[in-house]
Amino acid sequence: MNILEKTDLKNLGEKYTGKVRDVYIQKNKVIMVSTDRYSAFDRNLALIPSKGQVLTQVSRFWFEQTKDIVKNHVIEFPDPNVVVGKKCKVIPIEIVPRAYITGVTGTSLWTLYQKGQRDFGDFTLPDGMKKNQKLNYPVLTPTTKSAEHDRPLTTREILDEKIVSEEMWKKLSDTAIKLFKRGQEVALAHGLILVDTKYEFGIDEKGELTLVDEIHTPDSSRYWQANSYKERIEKGLEPENFDKEFLRLWFKQNCDPYKDKVLPEAPQDMITELSRRYIKIYEQITGQNFKIETGDISKRIENNLKKYII
Repeated sequence: MNILEKTDLKNLGEKYTGKVRDVYIQKNKVIMVSTDRYSAFDRNLALIPSKGQVLTQVSRFWFEQTKDIVKNHVIEFPDPNVVVGKKCKVIPIEIVPRAYITGVTGTSLWTLYQKGQRDFGDFTLPDGMKKNQKLNYPVLTPTTKSAEHDRPLTTREILDEKIVSEEMWKKLSDTAIKLFKRGQEVALAHGLILVDTKYEFGIDEKGELTLVDEIHTPDSSRYWQANSYKERIEKGLEPENFDKEFLRLWFKQNCDPYKDKVLPEAPQDMITELSRRYIKIYEQITGQNFKIETGDISKRIENNLKKYII
């Protein structure tokens, strides 16, 4: 099976290895290679065939769909797994819009709500809510952008800690809501609910706000099938999801993914199913057939990036 676990590309700049991407940093550009690594609970848990290609191509679709709302960093997509972007000064906040109360991670709204939290700083939630219920309006739950654990932030903390100015925070939050609403509209037209997502922004060489990293991918977002949501919620079932929630749930049920040093290996049938779901969500979002690339992925990428050698 053709899987991209990691890259080791020479003379492309300083390499930074993220949870899922290998990033090569040049003077004015960043080269982002999406691998097939699967990350959840701040750990790499498995390798999922075609995942890196799906992430890159889904982002490509959404960058095009949202470029009228805010500039993005894209220079070009020289390879199915690669985006070359403008180097921006990244704002150290991840902005997470949410439209439903859900999730299984330690920082998810549902986990915190179950523990009794009702005041989330910028919004409060009433008693009596049920898992996967729609919120009255989308809320923002920003966090610090950290290589270790992300820390939840409120508007007051962002301003008190002078992470950004009040004017910039208003611009960031307004832009995030506009992007999220556009995402929800386009997704719903394709039979999907965009439940929550995350955005990262930077400032480009002209001093302008720029969307960076990825947008509305199955890694950064939660998607549910729209046509079965109401019926399944009424029956007390989990929504039909096309993100990585079911594998997250499996790890949550079979170990403590935050504390256990050694984790069980993900079942092969689940890996195959998750690959199928990544491909299906690409096809459902974009309306295009997914072309599974054959041959040596690493060699193909190396060949397609020759012009960026420094």
